[in-house]
Amino acid sequence: MSAAPARSGAGSGQAPRAMRLVLPIVVLAAGLGLWEFVVRFYDIQPYVLPAPSLIFRTLIEDWGILSASLATTLITTLEGFVAAAIGGIALALLFNQSKLLEYSLFPYAVVLQVTPVIAIAPLLLIYLPQEAAVVVCAWIVAFFPVLSNTTLGLNSVDRNLAGLFQLYQASPLQTLCYLKLPSALPYILGGLRIAGGLSLIGAVVAEIAAGSAGAGSGLAYRIAESGYRLNIPRMFAALLLLSVAGIVIYGLLALVSHLVLRRWHESALGKES
Repeated sequence: MSAAPARSGAGSGQAPRAMRLVLPIVVLAAGLGLWEFVVRFYDIQPYVLPAPSLIFRTLIEDWGILSASLATTLITTLEGFVAAAIGGIALALLFNQSKLLEYSLFPYAVVLQVTPVIAIAPLLLIYLPQEAAVVVCAWIVAFFPVLSNTTLGLNSVDRNLAGLFQLYQASPLQTLCYLKLPSALPYILGGLRIAGGLSLIGAVVAEIAAGSAGAGSGLAYRIAESGYRLNIPRMFAALLLLSVAGIVIYGLLALVSHLVLRRWHESALGKES
């Protein structure tokens, strides 16, 4: 009598998980189908609104140009993300060791965050080489989430555990390595997930501000170029690649976070059940 409810519970747990996977695909397919129908039924010209089938065909036909631009944008995004991750975590560690340093510099990090990067990009393009300026823009956008989340995590250590480490006369380095960093790890990984997408946004904004970059043009320049030439299908294809790139970046960082936390942190343990 007790085995039947257990099987029923397991089945009911699998059904919502399957629905979470299937429903977004169904909605996407329905939306694309409706889009295709509207374009064909009203005979909308491609320079106004291309059909999804034309966008995918353009993506295949122009893959050589678009893939090279995608590689350029992804390289810039990766460089900005790595710089933001290293700089944000390192500065947060310094803030945790010196409150005087935190009170002195953290307000300027806030100023850097709230200043629109589109306003900073033209100045950077004046004083820096174009490739360096684009990377710096990506770094500026992605830096603050890593810094603020890491600082919050390091300052959110359980007071009882901190008191225990003081009772056993642990050194500051031991407290940092064995207490503060493990406690702050979920915050750090959360900041990195946010920074991954923001670094892509920063790279795109900087590429738009930079304009033509010759053979090394990124996807943002291809979008602007397609708009000037009324090649709207290529513009949509480039936008599609940017969206897919952002989803993949977030998915990879979320996977890394899950793999790191799945054996001990509540946020990941809940997903295992």
